[in-house]
Amino acid sequence: MATLQRIRNRAGLLVAIIIGLALVAFILGDLLKTGSSLLNSSQMEIGDINGTSIQYTDFQTMVDETSQIYKLNTGSNQLDESTMVQIREQVWAEVVQSAVMTDIYDDLGLSVSSDEMFDMVQGTNIHPIIQQLFANSTTGQFDKTAVLQFLKSLDNGATQDQKAYWLYIEDQIKKDQILTKYENLVGQGLFVTTPEAELSAASKAKKANIQYISLNYSSVADSSISVTEKEQMAYYNAHLDEYEQENSRKIEYITFSVVATDADDASTLQWIEDANEEFATIEDNEQYVNVNSDIRFDNSYYKQEDLTEELSAFAFGGNTNDTYGPYREGNTYRIAKIDDIKNLPDSVKASHILFTSADALTLADSIKTLIENGASFSAMAKEYSQDSGSAANGGDVGWFRRNQMVEPFEEACFNGDVNNLYITTSNYGVHLIKPTQKGKEVKQVRLAILARTIEPGTQTYQNVYAQASKFVSENLTGDDFQSAVTEQNLNKKIVSVSEGDREIAGLDQPRSLVRAAYEADIDDILTNSEGSTIFEFGDDFVVATLTEINEKGAAPYENVKVSVELAVKKEKKAEVLIAKMKEAATSSDLGSIAETLNVEVMDANGIIFNQNSISGIGIEPALIGTISSLEENQMSAPIKGNYGVYLAKIVSSSDENTTDVLTEKQTLKATFSSRALTSSYEAQKNAVDIEDKRAKFY
Repeated sequence: MATLQRIRNRAGLLVAIIIGLALVAFILGDLLKTGSSLLNSSQMEIGDINGTSIQYTDFQTMVDETSQIYKLNTGSNQLDESTMVQIREQVWAEVVQSAVMTDIYDDLGLSVSSDEMFDMVQGTNIHPIIQQLFANSTTGQFDKTAVLQFLKSLDNGATQDQKAYWLYIEDQIKKDQILTKYENLVGQGLFVTTPEAELSAASKAKKANIQYISLNYSSVADSSISVTEKEQMAYYNAHLDEYEQENSRKIEYITFSVVATDADDASTLQWIEDANEEFATIEDNEQYVNVNSDIRFDNSYYKQEDLTEELSAFAFGGNTNDTYGPYREGNTYRIAKIDDIKNLPDSVKASHILFTSADALTLADSIKTLIENGASFSAMAKEYSQDSGSAANGGDVGWFRRNQMVEPFEEACFNGDVNNLYITTSNYGVHLIKPTQKGKEVKQVRLAILARTIEPGTQTYQNVYAQASKFVSENLTGDDFQSAVTEQNLNKKIVSVSEGDREIAGLDQPRSLVRAAYEADIDDILTNSEGSTIFEFGDDFVVATLTEINEKGAAPYENVKVSVELAVKKEKKAEVLIAKMKEAATSSDLGSIAETLNVEVMDANGIIFNQNSISGIGIEPALIGTISSLEENQMSAPIKGNYGVYLAKIVSSSDENTTDVLTEKQTLKATFSSRALTSSYEAQKNAVDIEDKRAKFY
């Protein structure tokens, strides 16, 4: 199944093309069917979409199967938590999309026939996914023969995983095609009228130069403004939409950090001293370092000036197998041993041919044989190398020094003989390398470094845990927690979290703390799933209490009282400043008004009316909106803005409309069409009741 391996090798491209469409379409199965006895348990309900219950067990099955597909794509055996979070997000998005759009597709009669599928896989209108997966490794062109050979191989010895993988690819193609049809339908239904195009073109073309004066809200002292509770409540009730909040919890917590002690430092030094004698006599330095050191063996050779002063004096004044240390560098104790001494070039010039296809090693070996039999390296590089930068120069990568290239490539160049050919592999692919010139040889040394990091020991962890345990045993409620924090002058941290949050700054993978917050009541000391009130995140033990519960909707007045008071004061300041401006505006001369108000007349040029900000002022849509309705030299009434109150007039304007109406229509149509799919889907989704309960389980 070489072709399947080639598909896997193109995993990055595959993910980019189709993972975003739907990772799990082919395993949706009966997830959304109603009436099943499995859907009757509210305790295992992970979500509800328009009255249809989604069960945790079914959802997790989808996640597991999608994870297997992802492993096939990437060649991974294990997936980290970050990847699993992304997969669960994608599975949920697919579940929602299927629930929202399936009936709509059916009502519109959108489907993909078997003939259409055949045409996209092996006919005349090949789908982009197939074109990418079955591109010739040499030419980059689509190879239909490879498709046919692969399909034939599915009937002859393919495993169940391989067959499932192909079904997955087919399903992505089918979903993408239906999605494209839907997008085209929506796009074709869009229409831009002539007045719309004319208004759009005019708003882009017209520019105005203005003069204005402003009185900032900060010019009115807060102490001069009195606000009553009744006024604040009235403002709050009239602006509830401005105080909308999401579901959240406020946590207050303290950390007991595990930090290496003097005893840990001494223990680490003792270990390195004890290892010194054995390390000095060992023959295979690389193996010993890789097994025993906290830093892997470095195969590089270093010139005298590349090392620190103390290491340089040792390395270039000693002999092979001499040792130096222990010495401290950063948070490690180290012993350095001279592993090898060579005269090596300080720089190398080389050429290479890069192969990235599934059969790269075989191809590199074949090209190597051709070159050894007289073929031109330069010609082969131009024809076959996937490194476009050097291929144009016959594979020449120029001169380079140590540590400028990836290690396998560099080692072949520096250690190989000039004009000999070498094959090596790096994370870029397979390289066929020819060193072409070498610089002056100088003495260089390779050191074997045995390093031990100074880390907290078991006793240190036990001591810090005992401190956390003592604290929590003596403070069983939120009130006790707060009192102890004050009395002991502890560093308390406060954070608000949403139910799905997975990160809290400074804590390592604190998901369990977030989940605990949503299972607790105010004033509770939070408890993890094992029943402990001490959470462990990396090198931190955490004790936390829940101090606030905020449900989705308008925030309670008491929670936003300070913001409301500031808003009401701003309104009253605006009234004061507007009255002040009106009193000063005894003429239409902006200069004399400015003089009366003891402010300067300011200029703002090149204002475009379809924008909402002005250079030097900021975002002031009310000011721009008012200006757009003025004639030249007509002064506005006082304008209440975001930062202050303004008087303004247009000094001059220009209309540089070079766009005809037809072109503007086409531009607007293209803009609307580009947003058609997202906007229409969001509209359909907003019309459906979606309850996401995944935070209970993950």
